[in-house]
Amino acid sequence: MSSISIIVYFLFIIILLVMVGMAVLFNTFNKRKNQLIKQQLKAQLASQKKLHRSELRILQNQLNPHFVHNSLNAIQYFVQRNEVETSENYLSQFSKLMRLFFEYSRRKKVTLQEEKEFLENYLSMEQLRFEEKLSYTFYIDEQLDLENVSIPAMLLQPIVENAINHGIFQSPHDGLLEISFKRAPNKQYLEIQIADNGIGIDKSQELQSQKNQTTTSHSGQVLKERLEILNDDTQWDISYTITDRSATENTTGTRIILAFKNALL
Repeated sequence: MSSISIIVYFLFIIILLVMVGMAVLFNTFNKRKNQLIKQQLKAQLASQKKLHRSELRILQNQLNPHFVHNSLNAIQYFVQRNEVETSENYLSQFSKLMRLFFEYSRRKKVTLQEEKEFLENYLSMEQLRFEEKLSYTFYIDEQLDLENVSIPAMLLQPIVENAINHGIFQSPHDGLLEISFKRAPNKQYLEIQIADNGIGIDKSQELQSQKNQTTTSHSGQVLKERLEILNDDTQWDISYTITDRSATENTTGTRIILAFKNALL
């Protein structure tokens, strides 16, 4: 082999080694870059989740101020009427409900059984305030295991409260609230319905507009914002509809349907 051939051979080996070295360096760099991107995305995701949890707490607190105000006013009303037993009963139920409220506000989710018991406590207390004007019923699908199905904490009570204060309370007739927990017809997801026989959402918004108040629209907006935040979490996939019952049924009132697409998975 001539000296030129040897030189060319060694140059070829050197170039090959350099190319292999560059490929190894590029692969190492690429892996490291991907690791850094994943770490950055993970940190951003954690930060976003923390922000969403904070926003969720704020929204939960926004949904319930009228409940405390109305309850204290009711207790004061019974005290002024010298109805000691009723006021003590109301105060006891209010205290119990507040303990549950603060407990559930710190949790991300509750079982359907816990939510049902919480709503029953709340509604029994509202019956004291409205006396004979308010009644309620629960329909529970026999196929549902209430102890093993969960929904976001503190989601339903503000909806029920809004139905009472802006639907039933404004109606001259006795109020009826119907709450149902059931599987959707295709049996793939949980459906919760809250229906009242009040004046309906259209009439309620009209009254609020005449009074230059925005409570009803604000409540709907807060619910929408909260569901958007919950849906950003892959744990939940929730949709909802709000309809005026007079448009589709032979009655007045409002019907809200919440569909929890992955609650039964």
